[in-house]
Amino acid sequence: MMPNLDPRTMKNLMSKMGIKTTEMSASRVVIELDDKDIIIESPQVTAIDAQGVRTFQISGDISEVEKQTSVEITEDDINMVADKTGIADKERIKEALEKTKGDIAEAILLLQGS
Repeated sequence: MMPNLDPRTMKNLMSKMGIKTTEMSASRVVIELDDKDIIIESPQVTAIDAQGVRTFQISGDISEVEKQTSVEITEDDINMVADKTGIADKERIKEALEKTKGDIAEAILLLQGS
């Protein structure tokens, strides 16, 4: 770790090493993942350019939002699972399909295992 340096001295040292930092004005940062979004409100964003690579340092008020994935379950899907499992309870089949996000093979295995 470096000794206690004031910000100006630190910036000069970084500049000599070829590292450039830029403060960016942003009102909100959203990182979109497959299953959720990470939202950073009132962010402090610093762009760091070093050896041709640009990275970002972000801090702020963080919250996470789960993504709702809606799957269309058709009557054909329900009938196919019913035929393969021998289960007549269409509501139970629909719940299995929703749980498996519409994956018919996985729903059949789930129903056969329960």
